[in-house]
Amino acid sequence: MGGDHGPHVTVPAALQALKQHDGINIILVGLKEAIEAELIAHKSSVGTRLRIHHATEVVTMDESPQSALKNKKDSSMRVAINLVKNGEANACVSAGNTGALMATARYVLKTLPGIDRPAIASTLPSQKGLTYMLDLGANADCTPEHLLQFAIMGAMLVSCVEHKTNPSVGLLNIGSEDIKGNEVVKRAGELLRASHLNFYGNVEGDDIFKGTTDLVVCDGFVGNVALKTTEGLAHMMSGFLSQEFKRNWISKVMALVALPVLNAFKRRFDPRRYNGASFLGLRGVVVKSHGGADSFAFQYAIKTAIEEARNGVLRRITEQLEIEQQQLTNISESCRPQAHTET
Repeated sequence: MGGDHGPHVTVPAALQALKQHDGINIILVGLKEAIEAELIAHKSSVGTRLRIHHATEVVTMDESPQSALKNKKDSSMRVAINLVKNGEANACVSAGNTGALMATARYVLKTLPGIDRPAIASTLPSQKGLTYMLDLGANADCTPEHLLQFAIMGAMLVSCVEHKTNPSVGLLNIGSEDIKGNEVVKRAGELLRASHLNFYGNVEGDDIFKGTTDLVVCDGFVGNVALKTTEGLAHMMSGFLSQEFKRNWISKVMALVALPVLNAFKRRFDPRRYNGASFLGLRGVVVKSHGGADSFAFQYAIKTAIEEARNGVLRRITEQLEIEQQQLTNISESCRPQAHTET
């Protein structure tokens, strides 16, 4: 029910996802009458792979997380997350209020053992394909240990979804040297170097798009600024390109000649193809779609959830956390002053 368009986007996206992905079932959670009307409009109906789960309330896009959590206990968002908790669904996908979704998911599902805070992860286009990045806004202030946890979760996500056995991890910084950055980042670098992860080292902002590492780790403040800057730059470049090709009749003719290249460029940088941010660190798969997503973009959010559920992201994160926790314990014990025995 969430997002800027509600069932007008989510229902057709779900129907298309059923056609594209064999072996999945979809539960449409929300106001039954609104969902049924949309299904009729698309000449479809419920069946063995598609059903409706009625919820009486809807969380609005401008509602505070506290209000949604306290006053909307039968919202489509809350009900959908409860289905994940109860094992009736393997994942929840929503285009609704981000703050409310995170607060509700954290309250209902709780965090995985060894995880202090959930983080938001997503992908950005790069010269080598995709770069995964987290945190993108859930945690503005982080400790070095939080950044290590983000790295573990992100690396396991890349490993499962991209089928890479040892994905590379970069720590976003103002320079590649170990001495650069604030104390939190420098300490996080030390923890990452001591971990079992494939830690590349510090990376800078341009490395995100070079594809220097499979995963880029940062706190939510920096990550959200980087993400919004990227979106703004993409819109500006698209606008400038359109203006130049419409400048005069000669440029319009050239635009027709270059149309195949322009369309390929547009497809490559189409933000809809990168829709679907993962809430990592929870005891369940939750994927957040952009609120303004159309049905094409929402399909990619559904696809992300399918990949995470099928490839056991939660299990892989839990296993890696146990390994790293033992490593941290060993490091701490080795750093303790040794007692001297007099003879």
